[in-house]
Amino acid sequence: MSVATMSDTGSSNKKAALKGLYDDLYAKNMFPFWATSEGVDHDEIKQLMATPKAVPFVWKYTDIEPLLQRAAQLVTMDDSERRSLILVNPGLAPKRASVSTMYTAYRLNDPDEIMPPHKHSPSAIRFGLTGEGNFTGVEGEDVTFGPGDMVLTPNDAWHNHGTVGGEQAVNLSILDLPLVETLHAVHFDHRYTEMENGKEVEKKVQTARFTDDYSQSVYGEGGMLPRFVDHKRGGGLSSPMYVYRWEKMEALLDAHKDWDGDPHEGLVVDYADPTTGGPVFQTINFYVQMLRPGEKTLPQRETASLLLSPFRGKGHSIIDGERYDWDQFDTLAVPGGCWVEHVNASSSEPVIFFGATDAPTQKHLLLYKRWGRNQAGDLLRLA
Repeated sequence: MSVATMSDTGSSNKKAALKGLYDDLYAKNMFPFWATSEGVDHDEIKQLMATPKAVPFVWKYTDIEPLLQRAAQLVTMDDSERRSLILVNPGLAPKRASVSTMYTAYRLNDPDEIMPPHKHSPSAIRFGLTGEGNFTGVEGEDVTFGPGDMVLTPNDAWHNHGTVGGEQAVNLSILDLPLVETLHAVHFDHRYTEMENGKEVEKKVQTARFTDDYSQSVYGEGGMLPRFVDHKRGGGLSSPMYVYRWEKMEALLDAHKDWDGDPHEGLVVDYADPTTGGPVFQTINFYVQMLRPGEKTLPQRETASLLLSPFRGKGHSIIDGERYDWDQFDTLAVPGGCWVEHVNASSSEPVIFFGATDAPTQKHLLLYKRWGRNQAGDLLRLA
């Protein structure tokens, strides 16, 4: 037998043996993490990295709102305590996630619908879009909120949702449920009780224990923190300021609209825990971003994933070289690692985004990074 023939036979035997090894590994629910010589039909590095990934995407409010109305006609609070539309990223479907760690959901309540209290380990917010009578009761503080107001429903805090005032109202929710689900830490509790005459009694409505303006009266003045209240409401797992009013945010943006801002972001204001100055939740945080008329941001890329909803204005974003147009109340998914720039093409009206980011989780784990490019196209390390 020639040397060439012996070599071919050895190669065939090795391929057959490798195939048998792979088959046995997969049959026993194992994965081979190595790369072999060319000619083998396995590339374990690519296979390991080929997990489902979120993609840039825009959900249009013009599609969402009619579906909310149809759902309100067909699904009552007697049918279900929840009636929300969760935005599912096409790259992650069927997983309930708008980006890998968060999801956005839109909720419409008919006049004076109130659901019973519940609590859960995922942290969530509600952001008002339409109507003045959005309602959330959280840990004994009854909050009625309108467009631009943000209400926290923290990890393990009892809360319920609905509307008051006799009109429909729409809000959007953002939760870290996909992250908590990945960590196998999701729990829900629907049995709400209070003590009455020394006995535990199941209740359908929380008894108010705080005034309805408590969050603003205690925490609404930046830089001043009362000592005479307990700041560990709801277990102390989040900001104790449960509602952030739009009028405060709008006044701050208006006062600084002529500042230079950040060329990669425009003007950004983070929502903060008034007791720490840090994010409102330990896993995700929220912010408002304003692009002045005609403003275009320079490209930037960060490891954090973002969800952006244009609260005012319309425009487009360039994400990894592709254009995505958006309008008021849409939701834009910007997965971590994408290059993005935003454009406000209006010569007279600002764009205001309501945004969510999983940067707090990444910063806790020392994984967060951010890059940008200058006008010349040079790469910059920003964080």
